[in-house]
Amino acid sequence: MITAIALLIVLLVVILYTRYFPVFGVPCKDLANGQNKHTNTIVDIRDYNVSTKNPVNGAIVIPTAYLKRFSDEIPSKEVHIVAANQLEKNVGVRYLRKKGFKVNGYTLTDCQCQ
Repeated sequence: MITAIALLIVLLVVILYTRYFPVFGVPCKDLANGQNKHTNTIVDIRDYNVSTKNPVNGAIVIPTAYLKRFSDEIPSKEVHIVAANQLEKNVGVRYLRKKGFKVNGYTLTDCQCQ
């Protein structure tokens, strides 16, 4: 019984860490100011219904839920992430790093970079 509770607590901590704990080492960059000139590929991980209303020119649109299936279609190993909120950014950056991508920066559409 104690082992089951311990496993449940560990699983809960891993899930909360993956989704809500901030990712460090990835700077926020504003695409509008042209701070993203050195990045080869822009990956838009927002949902399709959000990304079609406010598209990013030249971006590959792969929502967070589809990263596992379509991450092989990203042509470059150096990417810039466009996300709607912190949760999408955290999950997307962690997954792409696990797959061997170097995430140079991110842009959130819900807020501006400082």
